Amino acid sequence: MEHEAINLATTWVGWVSLAVFVIAYYFIATEEKYEINKAKPALFAGTFMFMLIGIYYAINGLNPDAVHDELERLILEISEIFFFLLVAMTFIETLLERGVFDLMKYKLVSKGYTYKKLFWLTGFLAFFISPVADNLTTALILSTVLFTIDKKNLAFLVPGAINIVVAANAGGAWSPFGDITTLMSWTAGKGEFVDFLYLFPASIVGWGVTAFLLSLSVPAGEPPFDATTEKKPVLLDGGMTVVYLGVLTIVIAVLGHTFFHFPAMWGMMFGLAILKLYSFGLKRKGKNSFNIYVNMEKVENDTLLFFFGILSAVGALHFLGFLEYVHELYGTIGSTAANVGVGFLSAIVDNVPVMSAILKASPNMDIAQWMLVTMTAGIGGSLISFGSAAGVGVMGKLRGIYTFGSHMKHSWTILVGYIISIIIWYVQFQIMGLY
Repeated sequence: MEHEAINLATTWVGWVSLAVFVIAYYFIATEEKYEINKAKPALFAGTFMFMLIGIYYAINGLNPDAVHDELERLILEISEIFFFLLVAMTFIETLLERGVFDLMKYKLVSKGYTYKKLFWLTGFLAFFISPVADNLTTALILSTVLFTIDKKNLAFLVPGAINIVVAANAGGAWSPFGDITTLMSWTAGKGEFVDFLYLFPASIVGWGVTAFLLSLSVPAGEPPFDATTEKKPVLLDGGMTVVYLGVLTIVIAVLGHTFFHFPAMWGMMFGLAILKLYSFGLKRKGKNSFNIYVNMEKVENDTLLFFFGILSAVGALHFLGFLEYVHELYGTIGSTAANVGVGFLSAIVDNVPVMSAILKASPNMDIAQWMLVTMTAGIGGSLISFGSAAGVGVMGKLRGIYTFGSHMKHSWTILVGYIISIIIWYVQFQIMGLY
């Protein structure tokens, strides 16, 4: 039996919880200034807000079953995303440990490509790797490649870094695996796997326009490379097999979710089991095996805890009744205008809590509008350097090179691409009905 929650937005627990959320988010947004990992304030806010709600219910003698029901639903939602990301990150760490990405980096640098060609190659790889490996991981790997190519040429590094961030976010928008926001939409049942693929034209053309405009500032010439000092990395045993197992895992997750209605994380956990069995097989054959648990230790647990905290905090705001205002906003200005605005909001506020709030508010929208908000939340985060996980990650990787200021000098190119993506969506979905 479901127990109906009470709207507490205008009570003391509502205002205190909102204040806790705002203060926590301030520290999340300024984590570099205060040198505090964003997982700490997010986890504190997410857990403390529900504790405040529990205290309010106890003081006023209210039936706590409504809080219990909400927490059970929230734990189920978060666990699906949590375990999905855990498996995906474990595969990525295994690929790093096997030397797959080091080999890719070497091949790019040693080919003797020009700066402009490397600019387009790294962007192209970011766009097509992020749908599988997620935008943050993709941006971190390729920004490392970029820095390896030339550590001093800012005229190449800055537009190259922006290109990687935009490409990773755009690539992540058309795949349920590419961004946490698309994963959230998919697991929430707002679209089938194939529905997200219809965003490919808007995503690739929007990125392509931005990349072309950015490429105009990329210098001519080739980066320095000394074949006598640069050694080719060794691909450890089973490196390419792990790549194939990763692809197989994604296929299993998609098919299981589509045809058998399993949570996507169930297929991912099955893929993890296969990976563990493969590592055991390598060891039995006397080859250079890998330890899954050692690779798991390298997984960014702070990222997982951040998602737990921020999704819990947004869940508390939903329970208190604040997200009803989001629902009213959609009804007032219309779905298209609201969803386009989500992209700009995602640039200022991380797209994860924004998308979580919209999913919790669940405005009445058709599949075309849900695809639009998925795209704008993902791509819109590129407008400002700290608007997406990919941007924040690259800022840390290329500290002092890719900064808020250097990004904003080229932000007009991203805005042009964002507008183009929305126009393509409108023509494809609203005029031609091709979805």
